[in-house]
Amino acid sequence: MEMTGKTVLITGASRGIGAAAARVFADAGANVALMARSAGAITELAADIGPTARAISGDVSSFADMSAAVDICIDQFGGLDVLINNAGVLEPICHLLDAEPDAWGNVLDVNTKGVFNGMRAAVPQMLRAGGGTVLTIGSGAASTPYEGWSAYCASKAATLMLTRALHAEEGAKGIRAISLSPGTVATQMQRDIKASGINPVSDLAWEDHVPPEWPAKALLWMCSPEADGLLGQEISLRSPELRQRLGLM
Repeated sequence: MEMTGKTVLITGASRGIGAAAARVFADAGANVALMARSAGAITELAADIGPTARAISGDVSSFADMSAAVDICIDQFGGLDVLINNAGVLEPICHLLDAEPDAWGNVLDVNTKGVFNGMRAAVPQMLRAGGGTVLTIGSGAASTPYEGWSAYCASKAATLMLTRALHAEEGAKGIRAISLSPGTVATQMQRDIKASGINPVSDLAWEDHVPPEWPAKALLWMCSPEADGLLGQEISLRSPELRQRLGLM
């Protein structure tokens, strides 16, 4: 997928899938805006990528921060073509009745409200430009309840509905909304899951997880016309057909 001249805003870009996506999209020629709460890692990553990258410190659960990030993309790069809603948290990992309410609510603030904020800030700008792509990192937890993950499962189920709603409302106007369920990925989140010892996912061997470059490559492919038949859906990187299509077998 050729992305020269396109601008991509990636949330949660400091590590894992977000950082891998930044490199994959930059290698494809895109301008990449890297957003995270902590400026240190994204500043280093942007410096490593070069002048086509910009680090933006901000919290996706704040609409003001998300809106400011979109404005920076427009001011610095002239527009915004792709939004990747990647920022997400899992903890607290605990039984529902043991959860501290504010900590439980924070998961929805980041995972669901953060995606809404991204869509609400970016899509009006995309519509004025004639269209754009909104990609969101989903999860199999959107449809399967896992012990100790009540907040995460609820947030991912709600987030998938945001993708479907955006497609229903704005798809005919040029907004391409797709969700990606990446499976288990070798990131810090999986280390936290393993440390919790709760539910079968914590028992998976590290070799069972795919590298973050795999979902990053899938996100790039999702920007291409080849993915147009999947608009409004959540696609799974567990699918052998998708992996074969992406050359990830």
